[in-house]
Amino acid sequence: MRREIEQAVALLEKQDPRSLEQALELLQGTVFSFSMKVCGQREDAEDTMQEVLVKALPYLPKFENPRALLVWLYKVAKNRCLMSRRKSKFAPKQNLSLDDLMPDRRELANLAKDAPVNPESLAIRSQQARRLREVIQELPPQYRIVLVLRDMEGLTDEEVGDITGLRPGNVRVRLHRARLFVRQKVARQNHKTSVPKKTALRPQAVSATSERRPTSCIALFAQLSNYLDEQLDDSLCEKLEQHLDGCEPCKAFLASLESTIQQLRAAPPDSLSKASAAKIRRELLSQFSYILSPNDRT
Repeated sequence: MRREIEQAVALLEKQDPRSLEQALELLQGTVFSFSMKVCGQREDAEDTMQEVLVKALPYLPKFENPRALLVWLYKVAKNRCLMSRRKSKFAPKQNLSLDDLMPDRRELANLAKDAPVNPESLAIRSQQARRLREVIQELPPQYRIVLVLRDMEGLTDEEVGDITGLRPGNVRVRLHRARLFVRQKVARQNHKTSVPKKTALRPQAVSATSERRPTSCIALFAQLSNYLDEQLDDSLCEKLEQHLDGCEPCKAFLASLESTIQQLRAAPPDSLSKASAAKIRRELLSQFSYILSPNDRT
C-alpha cells in the first residue's frame, strides 16, 4: 500500500476544502509518476493524470478504504496509458521467453570475473535513470505494467493482481521475466560504455556447445526473483543456496539481478512543476465544488 493513498483517504475524511486539495495533490503526484513510467511520454502522462482525476473527483468522498481507492486509481490509469496513441520509438516483442533472458556460459564466466556487485551501494544517477526509463519502455506493456507496479510503485503481488486481473502466479512470472529483461539490457549497455572503441573486440566464433548454459544452473534462474523476494519454501531455498555456495557465476548473476531491482526501486519519480500542478488542481476543484456535500457521501 502506498502511504500517499492512505494519507489522501485520511484527509478526505476531514470533509473540508483545504484537506480535499491536499488529498488531490497526493493523488495527482501518484498518478502522474505512475503514468510517466508506463506511458514514457510526458504529454500522455499529463493527459492520463487529468483524465483519471476528473473521473475520480465525484467519487473521492465515497472511498473510505485506501486499498479500494488504490486499486481503482491504478486500474483507470493503466487502462488510459495502454490506450495512448503516441507509441514508444521501440517495438517490443509481445512475449518474453525465459530461455532468451537467461545468460549463456560466456556471460556467466564474464560475470564471475567482474568485481563483486554490492546492490545497496549503487546510487542511481541522472544518466542511469534515463537509460533505465528507456529500457522499461522496451518491455511489452503486459510486463511493463507489472514491473512498474511491483518494483517502482512498491505494491504487493496481491494489489498488482487486483489491478491487472492476473492470478498471483502469473504476476510472479511476468515480474521475473521483466526483471531479467531489464537486467540483460542494462548489463549490455554498461558493457558497451565500459569498453573503449579502439580496444573493443569482435565476438569470436564459438560452437553452440560452448555457449550452452550449464545444466546445473538452468533450474536456478526461474526461481531467483522468488528467492530475492523471500517467497521460496524452505526446501527450495536450501537447495538454491547450496548451489550458489558452489557456483560463483550464478552468485554473480544473482547479485546483478538484485542490483537491477534496487535501481528500479530507487529510480526518482517524475513530477509536474508545482505551478502547473497547482493550476490543474484549481481547475479541477472549480468544477467539483459540490463533492463535499454530506448528501453525496455514502
